[in-house]
Amino acid sequence: MRAYLATSIAVTCATALALPMTLATPAASLQPGAPTMPTAAPAALDPPAREAAPPAVGAESDVAGSTQSLPLAPLVDGRRAVGSAGAAGAQGLTRRDVRPFSLVGVVWDDVRAHLHGTVQVRTRASGSAAWSQWQDVEIHNDDHGADPGTAEASGAVRGATAPLWVGDSDGVEVRVEPDRYKDLPGTETGRLPAGLRIELVDPGPEPAVDPAPAPGARQGTLGAPQSRMPHGARLTHRAPTVEEAAAASVNAQLAPVDTAAIPAAVAAKPYIGPRPKIITRKGWGADERLREKGFVYTKAVKAAFVHHSATGNNYTCKQAPSVLRSIYRYHTQSSGWRDFGYNFAVDKCGNIYEGRAGGVAKPVHGAHTLGFNTNSMGIAVLGTFTSKTPPAAAVNAVARLTAWKLGLHGVNPKGRTTLVSAGGKYKKGKKVTFNAIAGHRDGFATSCPGARLYGKLGTTRTASAKLQGR
Repeated sequence: MRAYLATSIAVTCATALALPMTLATPAASLQPGAPTMPTAAPAALDPPAREAAPPAVGAESDVAGSTQSLPLAPLVDGRRAVGSAGAAGAQGLTRRDVRPFSLVGVVWDDVRAHLHGTVQVRTRASGSAAWSQWQDVEIHNDDHGADPGTAEASGAVRGATAPLWVGDSDGVEVRVEPDRYKDLPGTETGRLPAGLRIELVDPGPEPAVDPAPAPGARQGTLGAPQSRMPHGARLTHRAPTVEEAAAASVNAQLAPVDTAAIPAAVAAKPYIGPRPKIITRKGWGADERLREKGFVYTKAVKAAFVHHSATGNNYTCKQAPSVLRSIYRYHTQSSGWRDFGYNFAVDKCGNIYEGRAGGVAKPVHGAHTLGFNTNSMGIAVLGTFTSKTPPAAAVNAVARLTAWKLGLHGVNPKGRTTLVSAGGKYKKGKKVTFNAIAGHRDGFATSCPGARLYGKLGTTRTASAKLQGR
């Protein structure tokens, strides 16, 4: 799964991937007379791109997808880039045409190395001449991921930024600049991690579903618009592969193995919230061959850590499955994780998605909160909520999901719980007390899930407990 094939890719100048059409305004640095980006050393642009190994020859898949992995080169022109601190020691790519993609991220060789600096990209919308403005890519992604010492934290894991959703694009430009103005013990000023590459992810086409929707399929809880996928719709066209059957069978008590969504259900016992509708991995089009085989479980789910995906807010709810497939491919093929990192995902319209495989009702071990992946679950709200307020539908969905899942494990959403650190912010073995519904920043020194989403967690706990009948 984690192997890469060396393939050459024809690259020409001009392109930087495009954000959605609403962001097509040219950047200031593109105006006549404006300062330009430093150029990259020509010789450093020659190394071939690598691409994630495709499925075995003859294997069927409804979700193709691909990853272009382009090595970054030193930026050698002494001129300053607009809005930057200077280009000395910087790496990047000048504008170039590439195959279509929708999500970007930057990776490097050593997962233990930290990228102290800034990562910015701009892109060109497919089929147009419009380039986006420069966009920041969230670099503090090492607080997500596998706990130290686990099988998932193997030598195959790479350092990585958060992924950024940019929409259908066919051109890209990137710059990575080291931070030279901070005292960073143990690091060399101006030094970037080795092996920097930009990953350009194509999520592949949407999965095929039965065309006839069930009556009232689009009306969801709390009036939030729901997925266009029919309630209980079943993916058709062929028998499931072995990997698909394995991923679906762990939910067999809740829904047929070929269903695209686990239906909502009323609470069966006191203090367990009603089960919300959950779109399955098959529903959002996960290619099960990308992940590691088998599932890893913990003993229980004692806490829920809420995250934002930091992929930006420029997606529609119809695009959410594509965003998920892109993140999934980035986590497994680019970052080297065994599967999608989060146990669940929630989009801006309040749709809930099965994340990491292993069963939505089971205590699946994830890779979401470094140091505290054991006996917890991770919920990623798709978007970036540092300064943008999360939609009410998404916040309500987190309350509905936690009321059910924490209830299955006897946890009061308004209560407190104790977890044992596996290392990271807290020393390994240290017992740490959290709110049962906590923010990622509670377990690690990070801004995730963004100040605006973090500020909603108090009302989320209250709503979740109320749904449990407390």
